[in-house]
Amino acid sequence: MQRVANYDSKALEILYNKYSPILYTLIKKILSDDKIASEVLADVFVIVWLKAHRFNFKTGNVYSWLVLLTRNKAVDTLRRNRFKAGMPEYTDRYEDKYILPELSPEIDVLDLETALNLKENMESALKKLTDAQQYVLYLAFYEGFTQNEIATKLNIPIATVKLKVKNALKNLHDNLVGESA
Repeated sequence: MQRVANYDSKALEILYNKYSPILYTLIKKILSDDKIASEVLADVFVIVWLKAHRFNFKTGNVYSWLVLLTRNKAVDTLRRNRFKAGMPEYTDRYEDKYILPELSPEIDVLDLETALNLKENMESALKKLTDAQQYVLYLAFYEGFTQNEIATKLNIPIATVKLKVKNALKNLHDNLVGESA
């Protein structure tokens, strides 16, 4: 990332070759259209090229940063297609605030190889959640719904949505810890 921040195109190519397959898979899970997914992937790497200096080099958490950047960009694209009117203008300032991830220095560094090794544990932990817990996480993470939008969609109070999301994340964490024990 330091080399990319210094505009080393070879470093960007290496980053692209290493991460683009998994990032494209994530984008396709959020956006089903191949053409739009390819455009979003290209947009992600343009953002990386132009804003690598915004990456927190102290954490060194490249994989997590790229995944969250990609998820944010894909969900924003989904929301812009869903709500053509009413979305704020996509500006540099908007991108900095809503697309670029701010990772807590307290989270563990996760690399691509470790993430791929944890895939089965994550899938197993997700399957242990109730259908309702899986659904609210899916709506929030992959469909880009806010908690208010989830409440409206499910016709339940916002407090119930917040509790369901909180419980789902806690249970997911507990299931993951149980899987690795």
